[in-house]
Amino acid sequence: MSLPSHAARRSLPHRPAAASAPRSFGDHLRTWRQQRHLSQLELADEAEISTRHVSFMETGRTNPSRDMVLRLCERLSIPLRERNALLVAAGYAPMYRERTLDDPALAAARQAVELVLQGHEPCPAVALDRCWNVVAANRAAQALLTAHVAPELLAPPLNVLRLSLHPAGLAPRIANLAQWREHLFARLRQQIQATADPVLVALYEELQQYPGPPGPDEPLVLPGEMLGVVMPFCFESAHGMLSLISTTTIFGTPVDVTLQELAVESFFPADAFTAQVLRTLAQENEDRPAVHDPAAPASAGGGLPPEHR
Repeated sequence: MSLPSHAARRSLPHRPAAASAPRSFGDHLRTWRQQRHLSQLELADEAEISTRHVSFMETGRTNPSRDMVLRLCERLSIPLRERNALLVAAGYAPMYRERTLDDPALAAARQAVELVLQGHEPCPAVALDRCWNVVAANRAAQALLTAHVAPELLAPPLNVLRLSLHPAGLAPRIANLAQWREHLFARLRQQIQATADPVLVALYEELQQYPGPPGPDEPLVLPGEMLGVVMPFCFESAHGMLSLISTTTIFGTPVDVTLQELAVESFFPADAFTAQVLRTLAQENEDRPAVHDPAAPASAGGGLPPEHR
């Protein structure tokens, strides 16, 4: 299957360009209600209002108050980014700010992320935005990526799902590619279900075009796998077979769009050999920046270090 080159592919925007008139509040509400598989009656019960009121809001016969918009968003577990869209559609100002992580107002959050990444050494860890683009990475993650991924895939934005599944990325080195691929797809489908984000839908469709593992179909559950708990990442590195498991850290009660969509993916060694390799790599890469921002301009230390590009 032919694949578009990375250089020719546009990076995914935060939102596709508008091709039609703005959607009404009723359209937004109906879409989210259906996304959550709720009837008008069930939503009315959740929001403690009448079914008629829900119907009137969806058809545009009545305009909700600001408090009602926020109540419905809370009952429907709508992400902060989309809550702003519903507020605007209903005629109100957005409530939740969206700022880059280097904004002075988010200095405390950025410091917390850097502490988590640095504290996880010598194991790899990366901070990701909602589209799975790398916002920051510690030394261990930098070392593994630069040593095993084609340079063209390391240009910003670095998307970890592309890096994992692209045939010029880590995919040929992943021993349990069938299982890891399905694990990533399941996580992405879950995220799409929660956010209804068209950017993630486009990313999912792109990733599905990448070739799967060669040979006969493999079982998606391996012997000894802790199903539903952890999925091992078995990776043939230049130093031998590494076995890693990961956890995801998020901000608990964010009031900023950027913080709600930020996650730190931390990898841990699943065996003694992997732990030893990571300690060795840490000693070899002490001259790297402690935390690296791949999206920053090259003049400010962004991209990957020149010797690894």
